[in-house]
Amino acid sequence: MTDIDATTSLFDRIGGSAAIDALVDRFYERMDVLPEAKVIRAMHADDLGLIRDVLKRYLTEWTGGPKLYSPEKGHPRLRQRHIGFAIGDAERDAWMLCMRGALEEAVSDMAARQDLDRAMSGLADWMRNRP
Repeated sequence: MTDIDATTSLFDRIGGSAAIDALVDRFYERMDVLPEAKVIRAMHADDLGLIRDVLKRYLTEWTGGPKLYSPEKGHPRLRQRHIGFAIGDAERDAWMLCMRGALEEAVSDMAARQDLDRAMSGLADWMRNRP
């Protein structure tokens, strides 16, 4: 990262709200169509509208943008919120497959995309709750 990158939020580096919206939309589009994502698609309701909105608000705040998630939901407690879902390597990998494809489409700045990919990879790995 450059000095500018260190002082600019990831939210701003990737393109703000428009990039988050595109990222989440592309992510769920991939989850709907990729055979490799069936395992994680099955964990979601048929209608992805509500969870799509939640992820947009979460990622906005998580990347350093406006606090849109915590005022309504409180602390993310992601592992606790996902404990009812069996998340192992296959689920993590399916999630990252969808997210990486979405990142390719939604984030044009390669350095910012790589930084976000690295952060999301760590988050996805941390979410595993079974071997």
